[in-house]
Amino acid sequence: MVRLKTKQDIEMIAKSGRILAKVLEKLSQKAQIGVALDFLDDLARRLIQEAGAKPAFLGYRPGSGHRPFPAAVCLSLNEKVVHGCPSPYQLRSGDLLKIDLGVDYKGYISDAAITLGIGKITPIAQKLIETAKKALEAAINEIQPGKHLGDLGFVIETTIQKAGFTVIRGLTGHGVGFEVHEDPTVLNYGKRGEGLELKPGMVLAIEPMACSGKGKIVQRSDDSFATADASLTAHFEHTVAVTENGSRILTL
Repeated sequence: MVRLKTKQDIEMIAKSGRILAKVLEKLSQKAQIGVALDFLDDLARRLIQEAGAKPAFLGYRPGSGHRPFPAAVCLSLNEKVVHGCPSPYQLRSGDLLKIDLGVDYKGYISDAAITLGIGKITPIAQKLIETAKKALEAAINEIQPGKHLGDLGFVIETTIQKAGFTVIRGLTGHGVGFEVHEDPTVLNYGKRGEGLELKPGMVLAIEPMACSGKGKIVQRSDDSFATADASLTAHFEHTVAVTENGSRILTL
């Protein structure tokens, strides 16, 4: 069941989202060659707590997970798409780092992700990052009451395929706000006019995930998801409210 949010709910999710955006910016600045993933996780925990909030992912167990997530932030490298667990690994030139963060502020949850190229990356990797980001922007621009989830999936997949990349179909966006994962499921593919109709009060975590290979994924022993052919991946995400006038990004 899709739980619509009131205007007051949306304002509180936006407060959560502003905390998230500031933390994500700090993590982006610190994510450089030689920096350990564990350091980024420690920094995320400290910054979120200093802002009077809690890491929404810490201790959370998604439906596909074998155990509760042990960290504040998902850090997924290269062929890993999502749910990567921080480790002592030190970033190297050429890495593609996906930072996926959730913030719980007074019971209101926001969710966002970015992909960073570390040091010198290949032209294909750079194009992949730009394409995933462009797909997110296209989906957000599509949001209007009366449109459908299929419209969002259509523009995401079209944007990614036109650039010569593949949508990772086995992973999706979702509703968010009161819980980390809520209804509806937000697919990154679809047909115009199909799927759930968008209504004011919906809050969606829209998150295109693209790869340079075939798109098949496998779940690893640490609960992360990676491409089966080890192809590079990129992931961008915003928490977005559907309003009477269109979209409102809550994680800026």
